[in-house]
Amino acid sequence: KTVAVFCGPPPERQINLSNIRAGAMARRAAQGQPDTKDTPDEPWAFQAREFLRKKLIGKEVCFTVEIRTALGREYGMVYLGKDTTGENIAESLVNEGLATVRREGIRGNNPEQARLCELEDQAKSSKKGMWSEGGGTHTIRDIKYTIENPRNFVDSLHQKPINAIIEHVRDGSVVRALLLPDYYLVTVMLSGVKCPTFKREADVETPEPFAAEAKFFTESRLLQRDVQIILESCPNQIILGTILHPNGNITELLLKEGFARCVDWSMAVYTQGAEKLRAAERSAKERKVRIWKDYVAPTANLDQKDRQFVAKVMQVVNADAMVVKLNSGEYKTIHLSSIRPPRNEGENKDKDKRFRPLYDIPYMFEAREFLRKKLIGKKVNVTVDYIRAATGPGEGTPAFPERTCATVTIGGINIAEALVSKGLATVIRYRQDDDQRSSHYDELLAAEARAIKNGKGLHSKKEVPIHRVADISGETQKAKQFFPFLQRAGRSEAVVEYVFSGSRLKLYMPKETCLITFLLAGIECPRSSRNLPGGMQVAEPFSDEAMLFTKELVLQREVEVEVESMDKAGNFIGWLHIEGVNLSVALVENALSKVHFTAERSAYYKTLVSAEDACRQRKEKIWANYEEKPVEEVVHVSEEKERVANYRPVYVTEIADTLHFYTQDVETGGQLESLMETMRAEIAAQPPVEGSYSARRGDYCIAKFADGEWYRARVEKVESPAKVHVFYIDYGNREVVSSTRLAAIPPAFSTRTLPAQATEYAFAFIQVPQDEDARADVVDCVVRDIQNSQCLLNVEYSGATCPHVTIQFGDTKDDVGLGLVKEGLVMVDVRKEKHLQKMVSEAMGCTALNIWRYGDFRADDADEFGYSR
Repeated sequence: KTVAVFCGPPPERQINLSNIRAGAMARRAAQGQPDTKDTPDEPWAFQAREFLRKKLIGKEVCFTVEIRTALGREYGMVYLGKDTTGENIAESLVNEGLATVRREGIRGNNPEQARLCELEDQAKSSKKGMWSEGGGTHTIRDIKYTIENPRNFVDSLHQKPINAIIEHVRDGSVVRALLLPDYYLVTVMLSGVKCPTFKREADVETPEPFAAEAKFFTESRLLQRDVQIILESCPNQIILGTILHPNGNITELLLKEGFARCVDWSMAVYTQGAEKLRAAERSAKERKVRIWKDYVAPTANLDQKDRQFVAKVMQVVNADAMVVKLNSGEYKTIHLSSIRPPRNEGENKDKDKRFRPLYDIPYMFEAREFLRKKLIGKKVNVTVDYIRAATGPGEGTPAFPERTCATVTIGGINIAEALVSKGLATVIRYRQDDDQRSSHYDELLAAEARAIKNGKGLHSKKEVPIHRVADISGETQKAKQFFPFLQRAGRSEAVVEYVFSGSRLKLYMPKETCLITFLLAGIECPRSSRNLPGGMQVAEPFSDEAMLFTKELVLQREVEVEVESMDKAGNFIGWLHIEGVNLSVALVENALSKVHFTAERSAYYKTLVSAEDACRQRKEKIWANYEEKPVEEVVHVSEEKERVANYRPVYVTEIADTLHFYTQDVETGGQLESLMETMRAEIAAQPPVEGSYSARRGDYCIAKFADGEWYRARVEKVESPAKVHVFYIDYGNREVVSSTRLAAIPPAFSTRTLPAQATEYAFAFIQVPQDEDARADVVDCVVRDIQNSQCLLNVEYSGATCPHVTIQFGDTKDDVGLGLVKEGLVMVDVRKEKHLQKMVSEAMGCTALNIWRYGDFRADDADEFGYSR
């Protein structure tokens, strides 16, 4: 099998038909010579050309050369087909009356010339073509060489295909076309591509590599063919279009064969699908054909597994990068290809203020939040587009480490495209030969064009959003002022912005728009290494593991925090919850923290201790070297304390189903009455608009009670606008109300003016029955005895959620709890503290009634009776 090696375009020859003459086609005046004029068509010249074009273009012909002039011009005969038996083209022209015979050079003995004369006479007698009556002025075209307003002309066609003939091919991607039926002669550049060109310097034409081949490729397929052209755009007087031929789209073919490259600036107007052009170019690059013979892909040195993979997003960095966790457990920073995050255009005006890019660059916070909410903790598909090499610091430019740039998708959505379409990032523009770009670059450009058109984000004419975020981490004074609000708020929403160590975090409080440093309560976490005045503090074992655990669980996640206390440095201490998980408990369960003695006061103490015991027994991580100490070595040293009896008058306002109760201090009762009177008078003068209040969990508000009066309250839960759970902060009762019965609390009557008056307490020295019926009996009894009455109260010891107290009737001074024990409604809770033994003994010595009549069954595991020891 022989293979023909194709090296450049084949040679060309021009053959002039002997013995005949056809009319001359129109010629445009020479440019730059004002004296010359356009020459119009001679009659029937265009028809003669069209006759030959339709008969011969793309067909095989045979020719003979009869005469060659001194200047190299060749005259001869042309036959349609493989040999001279085919149709004689000169004869056909004469026969149709489209050419005349040069009779002056005829020799009588030449049969071919005699045949031409005979045919001409027949055409004359038949009045064909130029021999017809009328002189042929109707055959002269009105050619328009220039268009006054090309943009309007292109727009007026509304991208409808128009018929045309390709008259000339300048290079592979630029042609001269005759638009039909109005005979506009226009230069058309193919949209979306560029072929190598012929550069002219000092009248010397130098072709770029593959320029001649690209030109021949287009010529051999389009020159003098009937085509349709879609004129797509006209930037800077250049008409861009796509040429459609029955055999295919030349734009795509040029790319596929490696004769052209994609061009970003004109790709946007291409109407036949930019992705097809990119795919054709990609195919040529992969096959390394023609202009791509030395092409090296940006990701050529990457394995397939490093080029495309699934990973979990752990952190969003600024607005164009993220840290992902691979299946191998390795962490990798990925930058979104071809986009630029919001940046500061002007100088930082306030020189004294510390510049914080996240909050101070317009739209940076919105962009980061968009990515954070969409991606954190989710699995994404990563396709690496290119690796941007590290750059050293230059004049006025910082050094950049090596960057892995990729297209990241989730659920089929291209994240970079979504970011750009919302106006939260812009698209980077590249040099034409720069291949290091997104594999979906055209979609990014289209998304940016949409964002600009719709005035989104960075392209908006509106005022830029300003984020005034107070950073009170380490600011002791500010932290002190802020502490009571956070403490009273109960559970507050927060976003973890930074993890310093396993138990030390920086939080953003969206409701309060501030940043705080937060320490986890109840645990002792291994300390990380850090710089101290005396030198570097060495990291404790498992500190890095604890930090990584916390990062993976909570970094940039939405969490809830309960602030309990504050340290001297202005750091808040409390509990952090994420999706029902207490982070302190999670760290202890994973053997990355120990329980701190301060946890004894909390509701989570039992959970923490049992988790710690389990890890200690398994000798996991921080407990790996734990040795249990002999019991006899432990010596309990406890200080002798006296029980303090300091009874004060209180007013009992509410008894809860849990047997906890709420009281008001008699001393501050007058202040509350005065505040309520003033508040109700103000509300009566300016009643709130019904339904205007939007309830949010943790907010303080005012609520209209069943008696028709307004009271101060706190929103505990919002099920729906019709079902809002509120807690009346001055009385202790709870209610589910419609939001139409709620309104914003007037600032003059907030908890800053007068703190919440209802304080929660539990009975000291008694066990609350676990059985619901038994507990209901006790609650009923207590409600009858002390609700809405004045009593005397003494705090005996702290509890998990509130202080435990003894309470006496205001008149008889009898102990209410002791009365419940005597009635046999509750059991005594035996306390180990020595200074409380007298009270316990007194309670134990009471007469057994009701449940006690069956004997003291506390020695048994009597869970089935609804009690626990």
